[in-house]
Amino acid sequence: MSTVDWPDHLTATVFLQGCPWNCFYCHNRDLIPTRTPGQVAWEEVRALLRRRRRLLDGVVLTGGEALRQDALADAAREVIDMGFQVGLHTAGPYPRRLRDMVEAGLVDWVGLDIKALPEHYGQVVGRANAATKAWESLEVLLEAAGRGGPDFEVRTTVVPGDVTADDAVEVARRVHAAGARVYALQQARSEGTSGEFDVVAPGWDGMCERMAERIEALGWDRFTYRPA
Repeated sequence: MSTVDWPDHLTATVFLQGCPWNCFYCHNRDLIPTRTPGQVAWEEVRALLRRRRRLLDGVVLTGGEALRQDALADAAREVIDMGFQVGLHTAGPYPRRLRDMVEAGLVDWVGLDIKALPEHYGQVVGRANAATKAWESLEVLLEAAGRGGPDFEVRTTVVPGDVTADDAVEVARRVHAAGARVYALQQARSEGTSGEFDVVAPGWDGMCERMAERIEALGWDRFTYRPA
């Protein structure tokens, strides 16, 4: 149960196994391996939702990378048929799948991670060609928004001394110029990570606050700063 995974909504959040990327600061590292069996059967999710009718606003499907799941569309249809809205967290590795979900009307809100400038994406996610897919996913959402598609938030997570922090203001500027109007800056957390990097550095909180001020000044319908 969550009040933070979809702004202004009370949700059940379902964490799905498997992700094609390997972000060094990921705080759900146990969900990255694609062959690890899930711990909760979908029938258990169904049962919980039956008990939570009229108590929850919706269900957030996250990961890992939710769009990696072949059965995601069917799951979203079930959620909708039970009377809930559907939120989706994605890092954007599957823009065509995202487009299919959006065009089928299976998503009410999307939280999209844009992690870095295109030239630095491989350093963050550990995979080639990731930038093209992530930024194409942003285009999918922007095009859909022009047709009355789902609301969405773009988020960037920053780590001290890393390209994520170096790029964040320019990432936000490009996202804004592309047409997005809801944005969040997030500090990486240490819980659940590999522990091979430091999310705390002298003056880091102040740096993030100044970064947030510069990003907010770009002019958004909604801007959120999420400290660690």
